[in-house]
Amino acid sequence: ITTGVVDLPSVGKANRQPDAKLEVVINKDESLELRASTAAGPGAVAQRLALADLAARVLQTQSGQAAGSVAVVISADRSVKYESVVKVMDTLQRAGVQRVGLSVQLAP
Repeated sequence: ITTGVVDLPSVGKANRQPDAKLEVVINKDESLELRASTAAGPGAVAQRLALADLAARVLQTQSGQAAGSVAVVISADRSVKYESVVKVMDTLQRAGVQRVGLSVQLAP
């Protein structure tokens, strides 16, 4: 067997934090919530959404903002299947949502 090197993605820090953030939360029961926050602090209360409505709501929120100023972060409960997270990310990217990332919690 020939060995090789695999380049895995790394966690980095952006040079500039986004002005606002939309957090898509995937709960244990795989229901979705959309939370908005700004640099000044948390914004609107979480809204429960279906996957079919998620991309339209995110695009609507991003449309009133400067390009790239609203980041979208996907957070999921530990027990959620990986394919559910990928499905949400794929749905957002296919709809043309900009700046989609995953929330990463590092072990202590």
